[in-house]
Amino acid sequence: MTQKHIASFSLALFTVVLSAQQVAFEEYDLDNGLHVILHQDNSVPVVTTSVMYHVGGKDRTEGRTGFAHFFEHLLFEGTKNIERGKWFEIVSSNGGQNNANTSQDRTYYYEVFPSNNLKLGLWLESERMLHPVIDQKGVTTQQEVVKEEKRLRYDNRPYGQLITVVGQNLFKKHPYKDPNIGYMEDLDAATLDDVIAYNKKYYVPNNAVLVVAGNIDIDQTKKWVADYFSAIPRGEEIVRNYPKEEPIRQETRVKAYDPNIQIPAYVISYRTPGFRERDAYVLDMISSYLSDGQSSKLYKKMVDDQKQALQVGAFNVGQEDYGMYLVYALPVGETDRETLLGEMEEEIAKVRETPISEKDHQKLLNKFENQFVNSNSSIAGIANSLARNYLLYGDTELINKEIEIYRSITREEIQEVANKYLKPNQRVIIDYLPEDAQAN
Repeated sequence: MTQKHIASFSLALFTVVLSAQQVAFEEYDLDNGLHVILHQDNSVPVVTTSVMYHVGGKDRTEGRTGFAHFFEHLLFEGTKNIERGKWFEIVSSNGGQNNANTSQDRTYYYEVFPSNNLKLGLWLESERMLHPVIDQKGVTTQQEVVKEEKRLRYDNRPYGQLITVVGQNLFKKHPYKDPNIGYMEDLDAATLDDVIAYNKKYYVPNNAVLVVAGNIDIDQTKKWVADYFSAIPRGEEIVRNYPKEEPIRQETRVKAYDPNIQIPAYVISYRTPGFRERDAYVLDMISSYLSDGQSSKLYKKMVDDQKQALQVGAFNVGQEDYGMYLVYALPVGETDRETLLGEMEEEIAKVRETPISEKDHQKLLNKFENQFVNSNSSIAGIANSLARNYLLYGDTELINKEIEIYRSITREEIQEVANKYLKPNQRVIIDYLPEDAQAN
């Protein structure tokens, strides 16, 4: 078989795969504002029940940071009908697993059960929404849990504060300036009244989406959804009016210190558009081009060929209102700061000044098509995608068509977006240093 025939065969095969990946779903609203999305797949005997709330780290007042992440934990404490501390036991004893996670923009809870336990999954999430027990004992318990997590994952972990430092320097007004997990003093200061008010405001049906995906009967599922969720009262409408940031027009250089590291990290950071914007998709491709894999431009040059960096990377931190774009390197031996910064800027400048090659462009398209297919390769992954696309992007159908956005991105557009956001005068350079460097 010739190379041309192999390429044609591969393309045809990939088209078949993508066609098979089309995700069918049905969506509707309950009278209380809860959006419901149902996806039926009877090929596997499991069901994912999930609820995504439109509340994250940015939804806070000054002096009360970290509430959304705190609630991620608190809403496992117990409910009117679930004894304190029994949530995980109920799930595991019925053959299921569950978890939750919080970002700056949303909180996501989910259970995966054998499909004959769908009713249980719906009951659990309705209990969380309607009957959470929020008392001083639970607040005190989860304050300590979250504070310990903060110590382990951020305060005492090498480079654990790096993203926090970037946020603090890219944002002056917007809540993204504060870490998703919050500050210790704010967690300590939180009162029971604060917590009750936060729950009443954000954990309501009209601020959430319920997704049921897997081996389900659609009509029966709709009936159970109505039984468990329709009586939950609608909350007041949430109005968000976060302050806008002034454009960054002049390079800033700052230093931060970490007691948990011996090797510094040098970071070039930029403020970028929110993830709904087309330019954010282009920036994802630029990140992949620069540092995804050992054949990427930064890795091959700085790690493999020139032996200047132990590690190098570029990534776009996607957020709803603004993104954060980072390019970083950890030096090898005596490689100095200016050398690393210069090498990173050289590769960024190439993207600004010249369209990437057709070969590299095709390689990127292949990589993103593969990621797209893999993201919907499990029932749990599909449930997550459906919830995210509806709640944060405002378009559930993205689960089937998002790949078309990436396919339509041209080499010239990549150059244009790099020129728009990744210029030297738009950056904040962070020297992230070992604590003992502070004395020098």
